[in-house]
Amino acid sequence: MAGRLVIVGAGQAGFALAAKLRALKDARPITMIGSEEVIPYQRPPLSKKYLLGEMTFDRLTFRPDTWFAENDVEIRLATYVEEIDREAKRIRMQDGSTLDYETLALTTGSTPRTLPASIGGDLDGVFTVRDKRDADRLADEMKAGRRLLIIGGGYIGLEAAAVARHLGLEVTLIEMADRILARVASKETADIMRAIHDGRGVVIREKIGLTRLIGDDGKVRAAELSDGTVIDVDFVIVGIGVTPNDRLAQDCGLGVGNGITVDEFARTSDPSIFAMGDCAMLPWQGGRIRLESVQNAVDQAESVAATLAGGSEAYDPKPWFWSDQYDVKLQIAGFNLGYDETLVRPGAREGSVSVWYFRDGRLIAVDAVNDAKAYVTGKKMLESGINPDKSVLADPAADLKQLLA
Repeated sequence: MAGRLVIVGAGQAGFALAAKLRALKDARPITMIGSEEVIPYQRPPLSKKYLLGEMTFDRLTFRPDTWFAENDVEIRLATYVEEIDREAKRIRMQDGSTLDYETLALTTGSTPRTLPASIGGDLDGVFTVRDKRDADRLADEMKAGRRLLIIGGGYIGLEAAAVARHLGLEVTLIEMADRILARVASKETADIMRAIHDGRGVVIREKIGLTRLIGDDGKVRAAELSDGTVIDVDFVIVGIGVTPNDRLAQDCGLGVGNGITVDEFARTSDPSIFAMGDCAMLPWQGGRIRLESVQNAVDQAESVAATLAGGSEAYDPKPWFWSDQYDVKLQIAGFNLGYDETLVRPGAREGSVSVWYFRDGRLIAVDAVNDAKAYVTGKKMLESGINPDKSVLADPAADLKQLLA
């Protein structure tokens, strides 16, 4: 039997790795180490249904707590790894205890960026949203009539705005770039999503940054914006991106660069150590990317499980993402990195639309807004290597199915 696998991180990737190994009948000893006090759970619903009170925490957990003992997976909660000793193949926890491994998996995820204390980032009432503790603290603030400032116009910020408006809060969102979703989506998709939020009463201010947060007795009370205006606020959500948790890897001399550098099998520069999920920088079409998605965390982890169980198939990412905002479902297939052309296609139903991305004439991604047919069709095209006829794609009366023939 193979030696012990230690999984550092008890999120989506870490759990998927353990679960897949057991599904493959791999019997090696497994120890999973998590920094939170609760068993592994889904994170995406935290900022949506959980925060809205529509989903209880027990529905978020991947498996009941009995699963771990039943599947001979040791799980240590509320525990941090301080150091990796690669030569001894040993990790040291914050309490000084150690654990030997034969194989180490780093599924450490990422951490939300925060505001500097010098501009009020350490005031009470300033939040990020990443784990259950964040969501629980935020739930106490989400009361109708309160004034919320959201800093950052990415998906986290927009999803938080949707929840807050649904609960009856007054919401202002600022984005210092020229537009919302500047890093992750086209202008066309951004325009669609902005109009949706405008229609729900969110005040979106683009090309506006934060100068400082103003506190009273240690609690945030107002915000001074880059145009000189000052707005009263009751609390603030910061959604300005994340940083990969790669300190352990860096400290022990593994290759890093905006994440832990891995090969097509998710191996790091040490063949005994793997990394996957949000913390990993993986090969992609001749370059390297970090994919912050549930899909990648699960698929990459399951690929590693297959490798550990004796397989030899490289991980080939098939990216897809989603974002729920109000009654709008945005589904994304592919990865739009380096696109140079977009095509907007109205959907069959009112309010449905899709944006198709091309690079050098080839389809690379599609954003589908309340348009499941466009999403499914686009995903199939990308996975099959089919390049659609743009004249058919541009015709809203044309049946998308003919593009798959």
